[in-house]
Amino acid sequence: MSYAYINVEKDPITRSEIESLLDEGQTSELEKRLGTRIGFGTAGLRARMQAGFARLNSLTIIQTSQGLAAHLLKTHPGAAEKGIVIGYDARHNSKTFAELAAAAFVAKGIKVLWYEDLVHTPMVPYGVKNLGAVAGVMITASHNPAQDNGYKVYGANGCQINSPEDAAIAASILGNLEPVTWDVRQLQSSPLVRAVLALMKGKYFQDVCGFVDQYLNAMNVPNFVYTPLHGVGLQYMTTALEQLRIGNSITAVQQQAQPDPDFPTVKYPNPEEAGALNLAKETADKQGVRLVLSNDPDADRFAVVEKVGDQWQQFTGDQVGVLLAYYLFSRMSTNGLQHFTMLNSAVSSQMLAEIAVKEGFRFSETLTGFKWLGNTALALEKAGNTVTFAYEEALGYMIPNIVHDKDGITAALLFLCAATQWGSPWEKLLQLYEKYGYFYTLNTYWRSPEVTITKKLFAMIQKLGNPFALTVGGRQVLRWRDLSNNYDSATRDNIPELPASRDSQMITCWLDGSKLDHGIRFTIRASGTEPKIKIYLECRSQTQAKARAGAGEILHYLRQEWFDDPNLTLEEKSLDR
Repeated sequence: MSYAYINVEKDPITRSEIESLLDEGQTSELEKRLGTRIGFGTAGLRARMQAGFARLNSLTIIQTSQGLAAHLLKTHPGAAEKGIVIGYDARHNSKTFAELAAAAFVAKGIKVLWYEDLVHTPMVPYGVKNLGAVAGVMITASHNPAQDNGYKVYGANGCQINSPEDAAIAASILGNLEPVTWDVRQLQSSPLVRAVLALMKGKYFQDVCGFVDQYLNAMNVPNFVYTPLHGVGLQYMTTALEQLRIGNSITAVQQQAQPDPDFPTVKYPNPEEAGALNLAKETADKQGVRLVLSNDPDADRFAVVEKVGDQWQQFTGDQVGVLLAYYLFSRMSTNGLQHFTMLNSAVSSQMLAEIAVKEGFRFSETLTGFKWLGNTALALEKAGNTVTFAYEEALGYMIPNIVHDKDGITAALLFLCAATQWGSPWEKLLQLYEKYGYFYTLNTYWRSPEVTITKKLFAMIQKLGNPFALTVGGRQVLRWRDLSNNYDSATRDNIPELPASRDSQMITCWLDGSKLDHGIRFTIRASGTEPKIKIYLECRSQTQAKARAGAGEILHYLRQEWFDDPNLTLEEKSLDR
């Protein structure tokens, strides 16, 4: 297997990695790198950048691109002429991987609609939608550590690909493993390559600013501190602010303002992680500013911190999602509200559903990820509904007017509009709790060293027995939904309304909270892009203290009863609240 890799790998750096491991007799490491292929799923590829068939490198990028090209030519009439949009972020090797991918598509006779400089991820689905492309590829690993990169694929509808197309592409990759070209020089002169960045950026800002301007009161926009966390977001944020005539409202965190693939000031370049926004808060304190906005490195996610009194309050993804949803609702016409729809994912807060019920607009829930939110929104729109907003708790917010994927720039601008109207977003959130009930979410995760450990944990949970005989901390399970086993105790035929899959390790429980006036739901889910087992826990009550206490109590008992096993080498990491 090692020699099979060396014979096709033309990159001297990664080839020498395998040669060194061979010389050192590192059979275990070689097996990890070469024994399996990197898996292609609905998120495309995401992995450590290293040599080997199981890692992300020049060879696996070429093979993936060839397989995707063959799939598109086979299944999409006119694919060669419609072309594929390709973009890249500022991570190590992103431009190189994008060029190799483009060369592979050109070698297959497919037009490449080329972003010739750094872009934020939403530019790729935006380009697919507006250029009528057959697909899009973005080279990014979003907020993953610096050693990782990824290959994200969008379909012709401008949404992330979904099942079963991911399986068809994976099969096509296996049938196209022999590299057809390593030559990226052809991109400079090929008539199949069309540079489209200036065209698409101009249209993107026209659309985004046109959408935001209808809500904006430019006279009262609050000053704020902004950090792109060493990513590509600053140029997009400043360009939009200048076109909206509010460019003076921003102060950038200088240590994090420019793209840097090493992310030197943070442990993880994820605004959810503890400490990631410390520099931004320090900058805000020095400037006397009370609002901090952040994007992750590819600027598709968005985070907010507000200083209330003398304390910084970091909003959860659910809290930002509810605020943006409520702001858009408050600006809707009351006529025909039943035709307006908002969405969130099954691991996000139930508060949006409660607002929809009380206010009269439609709500729909999907599986986790914007491959589900985006495609569901498109289906609803085709059925005559107006989808105004969708979000998931992991800091992702979608404005379908712009793109059917998460967009951290548009979300940040819309949040500024809301902050301008409300003064204090935190105070507005407390008002919404008073009106609709207190929904306290407590999300955490365990790092899992191996897929086998993750599977073992879920097998242990599934063997706990009859769900109705189960308790957590003495509270009875009222409803049990296991999507990997296609089971939901609450439906007439016990078939879940959400799509089920053997590969989707996701169990949701509803607990009896009547004694303390609580409604409690939690989901345990294996991440599809990171080595994590995630818990999403929510408690609803009539007071904030009761909701918080109820959530903390259930997490405590889950640790003891489900996760405290010496055979599971799991490392817990809590999000900074």
